[in-house]
Amino acid sequence: QAHIVESGGGLVQPGGSLRLSCVVSEPFFSDYFMGWYRQAPGKERELVATISGGGGSSTNYADSVKDRFTISREDAKNTVNLQMNSLLQDDTAVYYCNRAIDGLQWSWGQGTQVTVSS
Repeated sequence: QAHIVESGGGLVQPGGSLRLSCVVSEPFFSDYFMGWYRQAPGKERELVATISGGGGSSTNYADSVKDRFTISREDAKNTVNLQMNSLLQDDTAVYYCNRAIDGLQWSWGQGTQVTVSS
């Protein structure tokens, strides 16, 4: 079972940027299709960005974050990143990374809180 540690969250004003990182202790990390999720207060967890594994880097985004967020991975460091620009108050949530195939996720990490507020 992989161990996941997310970091990089914080308080930012609307229009600002943050870069989240996630380190996964999994020996075959590079093989996995990975994603960033978020959960806002009172809402279900949603998948916002995915990136393919196996040497590819195909990405996909939820409509709500498209053209503002960029997911990337550094397989040598077992890391997945999420660059978030032009942040909105609606982006306020706890952000998590995990495998992006529903039902096959590892145990969830603690997440990292992102708060967008003036």
